[in-house]
Amino acid sequence: MGIKIRKAKESDSEKVWQLMHDLAVFEKYIGSFAITPEIVREKGFHKSPPDFYCIVAEDGNKIAGMLVYYFLPYTAQNKPAIYLKELYVDTPYRNQKIGEQLMNALKEEARLHGCGQIKWNVGPWNKRGIEFYERLGAREDSTWLNFSWDV
Repeated sequence: MGIKIRKAKESDSEKVWQLMHDLAVFEKYIGSFAITPEIVREKGFHKSPPDFYCIVAEDGNKIAGMLVYYFLPYTAQNKPAIYLKELYVDTPYRNQKIGEQLMNALKEEARLHGCGQIKWNVGPWNKRGIEFYERLGAREDSTWLNFSWDV
């Protein structure tokens, strides 16, 4: 049948949540993971505008991968940007260029919305992820340091 890249719909909420959960395990933040399928449904499909958008890679009735993003409407370049929050391809589907297809769909989404940039973070320990992004032509932006402040 082949992989189909498309925007997620509400009926995908459970499957998208499962991939989010698997990503939290992979990136070792499962202890603080507080997302449920209901939160995915509410925040991604019932809210207007939604808190996040999602593109999925579909293989028949299975979601093989997902990419979660949101818009940064204001930037110094006077163009919106997209922030890539999560990219995850289920283990059996890796090394089939699904991640690349999802990233290309995101790039097209950025163009459609007049965005000047796509931004994201990747853990320094995630060497395969870094190599993947570099193969796509992305470059590390070491101009700024990342900070977080728990409230």
